[in-house]
Amino acid sequence: MAEEDATSLGGHNSSTLRYMFSWKFADDSNLAPRGGTTIGAPVKLTAIPTQSWKSLQENELSKFEKDRRAILAMAGDYRASFDFLETLGFYPEHEAIAPYQSWATEYIFVVEDNKDFISLQHILVMQMQQEDGALSKPYVVKHWRQDWSYEDRYLNVFLGRDTWGRETLKRSEIKGTWSQAVFQIDDSPRYDSVGKWIHAKGYSSWMSAQTWRPLPRREKSVRDDYDVLIGTNRHTITLKGWSHEQDNLKVVATSPSERSIRGSLNPDYIVRGREIGLNRYDSIEEFDFSLAIDYWSATKGFWKVIRDKWHKIINSGKTYKLVETSDGSFLMGAMMAADQIFHSEEHSRPDETDLANQLFEKFVKIQG
Repeated sequence: MAEEDATSLGGHNSSTLRYMFSWKFADDSNLAPRGGTTIGAPVKLTAIPTQSWKSLQENELSKFEKDRRAILAMAGDYRASFDFLETLGFYPEHEAIAPYQSWATEYIFVVEDNKDFISLQHILVMQMQQEDGALSKPYVVKHWRQDWSYEDRYLNVFLGRDTWGRETLKRSEIKGTWSQAVFQIDDSPRYDSVGKWIHAKGYSSWMSAQTWRPLPRREKSVRDDYDVLIGTNRHTITLKGWSHEQDNLKVVATSPSERSIRGSLNPDYIVRGREIGLNRYDSIEEFDFSLAIDYWSATKGFWKVIRDKWHKIINSGKTYKLVETSDGSFLMGAMMAADQIFHSEEHSRPDETDLANQLFEKFVKIQG
């Protein structure tokens, strides 16, 4: 969609866009992108390099300080776009699969900054353009969180089958590295990996080691033929925002308990496909994110209790598993329902610790 006066729509109209990288010779109308095809509120893109990017170009910064500034540069107000394409299949019945595209207007802020530990929380504030051209009421969604730790020896890694555990790194392996631990919208763990930031003039980027991840929500609703993503993540600071690139294998992990160190492939695993992803975070101005701030003010106490409980479990070094109950309920659904209790003025507020204890007792099982 063309941009005029540095202003564009938050979403896009899929019928008017051209998709330059897809399945070129696959003549199938079902290959139109799936995902977020709505149109969002107009946004004003930042016209000049951000102050965060400028701060990375200052002379005589230590490597450690440059790393910190690169991580902190991801905080801010953004229009985000999410693109995923399965590029290859590795079984005879494979057919071209529709790419996934979506978008968001996203507020990212610093929850914690303790020099060698930085926590960034993502919150969406979304408005949709309706058929008559009017905008819907904005709504708020708590999104993912990323925690960055310097020279972190203990990774909280996905083991397959909704199970996580500890991987301990040698001190020689972690010199100058940062781990990035990613948590889902309910603050449950997703993946954790380690890598180094590299810097050059105008360029700052972090590349993860090979990492195991559970299926993302965009895949869980349409795929049941594999059970783990094995891939890498690259975060790069741009002049007016940042990007997140992914290179993933879709894998059937036949023996997840024998997971190889650092998430590498076991020769017995079945690889179903390869996927690439590119998420762009473009800095925007004058967008009203006050609802995100209000939401966090109302719910931050509850989420602090949840984070503390996860930290205790993860730091114990024990293996743990997320479980569904016999009636089909699961942690994410229950946690987001609890979130709405604290966000809504229509409900009386239960004790945060008591409610958190009930949820963890029901959905998180420590295995030893």
